Amino acid sequence: MTAIRSAVYNVLFYVTMIVAFIVITPVYFFLPQPANMAVVSGMAKTLLWLLRVVCGTKAEFRGLENIPTGPVVIASKHQSLWETFALLTVIRNPGVVIKRQLLYVPIWGWWAWKARMIYVTRGAGSAALKEITEGAKRVLAEGRPVIIFPEGTRKAPGAPPDVKYGIVHLYGKLGVPVVPVALNSGFYWPRRRFLRFPGTIVVEFLPSIAPGLSSRAFLTRLTETVEAGVDRLIVEADAGKPRPPFPPEAEARLSELRQKTTA
Repeated sequence: MTAIRSAVYNVLFYVTMIVAFIVITPVYFFLPQPANMAVVSGMAKTLLWLLRVVCGTKAEFRGLENIPTGPVVIASKHQSLWETFALLTVIRNPGVVIKRQLLYVPIWGWWAWKARMIYVTRGAGSAALKEITEGAKRVLAEGRPVIIFPEGTRKAPGAPPDVKYGIVHLYGKLGVPVVPVALNSGFYWPRRRFLRFPGTIVVEFLPSIAPGLSSRAFLTRLTETVEAGVDRLIVEADAGKPRPPFPPEAEARLSELRQKTTA
């Protein structure tokens, strides 16, 4: 049944996107930017609703009270495609850091451009850091929060962290709080697989990191805070009913956590 439900959801996912593009695109580019993001958020809520109804995969957002008012950067763990749209349902009108190459995707890229996202050219070194800094400053000046996935690519649950320098650079240049985000989406919407498993995807917004730390201290704090949150969610998923399939990385990490508990 999981395979059948997953197939149905995937079809509905793309049909929803295609219908929205066909129906909304003619007026989308005449809307003001906040309205653009309201449309995108509405689509994201529809996709989450379909996921819950078809696959039995729910979403729970914890710690929203940890997001300070005013300029802020949301630094999220990245395990799945899921969080790239799900976060848009609880973070109002964000500027999301995305690969510049995605702007060339027909229609989707045009929507991202009109919504005024933050574009970065991968592999461009210092030029990429300049792009991301200028884009983030623009978004914050517009009174919008910034969302970034510091590892840059999806990681399986339990995989060792690999935080890129971009978030450290932003922290030093922007001088605003950074909110670490832990999640467990990779169990229920695995990367590079079409299966969607029943259960509850948890997103946890953790206490913000105030500006002023050294680069090394910030990187350590961010990594340790996020990974501790992810560890808690691995243990929680292990006790879930039904228990989702664990990738090898998560099984290995769970074993390590058990050994620490019994030591």
